[in-house]
Amino acid sequence: MMRYCALLLCLVVFQQCSFSQSSPNKEKKTMDSTRNNPVYDRNATEKLNLSEEEWKKILPQEVYQIARQKGTERPWTSKFEDFKEVGTYYCAACGNALFKSDTKFDSGCGWPSFYQPISKTSIIYTPDNSHGMQRTEVTCGRCKSHLGHVFEDGPPPTGLRYCINGVILDFEKAKDAEKTYKGNKGE
Repeated sequence: MMRYCALLLCLVVFQQCSFSQSSPNKEKKTMDSTRNNPVYDRNATEKLNLSEEEWKKILPQEVYQIARQKGTERPWTSKFEDFKEVGTYYCAACGNALFKSDTKFDSGCGWPSFYQPISKTSIIYTPDNSHGMQRTEVTCGRCKSHLGHVFEDGPPPTGLRYCINGVILDFEKAKDAEKTYKGNKGE
């Protein structure tokens, strides 16, 4: 009976965030996605409308697979899953600000989770009825890249859990946190 309950619990967790991508290298830096990407800009606000062929040319394969083909990285493989730095998470495809680190929480689902986006325009919500499930897909508000899904089982104050693929996230450490860190090291 105990094994049945454990199996059922695992199936429910994986139903919430399905996975299909092979394991990405945890050590790869998402920042590499910006190297040959002329549209990556953390200050830009204009909407992007590139062809899939253009996206394929400028994004690394693993970012393209998640962002443009709506893939999902395997659970517990993201370098951001247990990441505790203070700062801002950006879309790795275009540089759009998505989440502040103080909205990140440990949901136990295997993907970086947040309870609130940076702004109402940073995320687009779309019904997703794929894989026999009813979910809400979240995409980048600037480039419409697939980020993950949002569920109504998160913590207060929103009660939401944005379950996001770490491959599509880029991160910048907060300037104040960086100064504090350097000050503590005597630099």
